[in-house]
Amino acid sequence: MLQKYKSRTALVTASFAVLLLLTMCRKPDAFPSSGYDERLSGGVNTVFDATSHAFSNPYPGLDAAETALHDLGDSKFEATFVTAPAPVNSGLGPLYNNVSCASCHHNDANGEPTAGGPKSALLIRVSMPGQDEHGGPVPVPGFGLQIEDKAPIGKQPEATVDITYNYQTYSFPDGETYELRKPIFTLTNTYTGLPGGYLMSPRVPLPVMGLGMLEAVSENDILANADPDDKDQDGISGRANYVWDPDTKSTRLGRFGWKANVPSILAQVAGALSNDIGITSRLAPIETSYGQPQDDGLKDDPEMPDSVLNAIDFYIHTLSVPARRDVTDPQVVRGKTLFKAATCSRCHLETLSTATDVAFPAISNQRIHPYTDMLLHDMGGSLEDGRPDYLASGAEWRTPPLWGVGLYERVASPAHYMNDGRARTLMEAIMWHGGEAAGAKAYVTRLSKTDRDALIAFLKSL
Repeated sequence: MLQKYKSRTALVTASFAVLLLLTMCRKPDAFPSSGYDERLSGGVNTVFDATSHAFSNPYPGLDAAETALHDLGDSKFEATFVTAPAPVNSGLGPLYNNVSCASCHHNDANGEPTAGGPKSALLIRVSMPGQDEHGGPVPVPGFGLQIEDKAPIGKQPEATVDITYNYQTYSFPDGETYELRKPIFTLTNTYTGLPGGYLMSPRVPLPVMGLGMLEAVSENDILANADPDDKDQDGISGRANYVWDPDTKSTRLGRFGWKANVPSILAQVAGALSNDIGITSRLAPIETSYGQPQDDGLKDDPEMPDSVLNAIDFYIHTLSVPARRDVTDPQVVRGKTLFKAATCSRCHLETLSTATDVAFPAISNQRIHPYTDMLLHDMGGSLEDGRPDYLASGAEWRTPPLWGVGLYERVASPAHYMNDGRARTLMEAIMWHGGEAAGAKAYVTRLSKTDRDALIAFLKSL
């Protein structure tokens, strides 16, 4: 993999400052005496940074050329795009959801579960019933696969996304109450009529740190944890999604996204640039507005050169994972025991290993702790969106990684959880679980206040 990126570093000069980046994070102290450091969530690519920038550190071992390429990708990830023609960062729109990658991934974390504002990150995926020629969702005529709610002056957005909430209060057996809010999404001010029967799925972006290591886990290792027929009869299955890869022009294992509907970081980058910002590339060379009255009619596609696309890809590939904290605290240790007893760890697998990559040793053979199996699970009717995505049903969601989740409050600020950001606390997120996770939720519900606090303390240590 590294040779692929190095072949494009001729455009990047060695003048990029690397010393500061490499000294931002210190090496872990010797801990514990057994020699195994439980804090190293990303193996050698773990950083000891618990600040608001904890998700934004490069791998500590990058050389000067790699760091320069990482920095170039970072600058483009942060860049604000503008409408064409423009000499720098041109190509925004003419339909889009936001003006930069960082607008939706603040501090490389997840974005705000709102729509229409400058920091809004919530997206509405839409489709018609059925499958396209590759087994994926069928675009909605006149709208495609995603509602783009912004447009430059003189153009009309596809729609306005209105969000309201229904609130309901529940109680644990010991009397402590908690509140859940259920979002209701409505599309208004559509530029043209939406056809009847369309399907809709709201989603907020996930953090981008650590994705390079998840991409380095072998397909065989992921499939080894699948149990689609629940042969062990534990009520938990886990299924792989197989999706179309626009880069290889083939069907591949889905790894990323809330429905495991994206096969690679490169495909994720190209898809987000196209759908979210309106920037075309070789993987997505046609404007999402093509055939609609908002189309700009310019003959400038693809707008993003491969060198920049690959730099952003490399940037995300080489984002480190923050170390765990307070791992010897008795409350955290108790919480980890409860996490396993509740069977949360059957989907949120603590440990995976990356495969050998002779082209990029920094990512090879690492024992990592992402707390995910990267598989699809039925999460029950409360979270069902009713919109299939390749092999994923409307009720199935990929197990999101939990590494870094304890820092969401500091990095994302305010924190929110679940596919549409409905949960404002970790306990709310747990209480939304259903389907295959109904047993885990029931176990947590029966815990004492002391044990519930211990479970949350463990999650906040991740």
